[in-house]
Amino acid sequence: MFDAIAINYLPIMVFLAIAVFIAGAAVGLSFILAKQNPDSEKISAYECGFPAFSDARAKFDVRFYLVSILFIIFDLEIAFLFPWAISLGDIGLFGFWSMMLFLAVLTVGFIYEWKKGALEWE
Repeated sequence: MFDAIAINYLPIMVFLAIAVFIAGAAVGLSFILAKQNPDSEKISAYECGFPAFSDARAKFDVRFYLVSILFIIFDLEIAFLFPWAISLGDIGLFGFWSMMLFLAVLTVGFIYEWKKGALEWE
């Protein structure tokens, strides 16, 4: 009984073993072959496009948030367009117009970003 169940999971186990081996080899080879030269700039914390500061109430540029919103707009669009395109024949006209409404909302968000100057980087 147990052998029959284990045989069904053999391809998954082989795949996992190969994945662990390739990942381990890549990490190991990077330590062996790559030049290890850490400095204070490389190992410092980096978040939101500006260096860390001590006061959490300090002012910073809001453009970083606008860029993240822009990323979310395009990320959501792509994530929903692929399944929609595959099932378009099954969902019919209602599904088509639902996606057009979704894309219109995303377009409004993109136009907002454009008008706010998020695409202009200095």
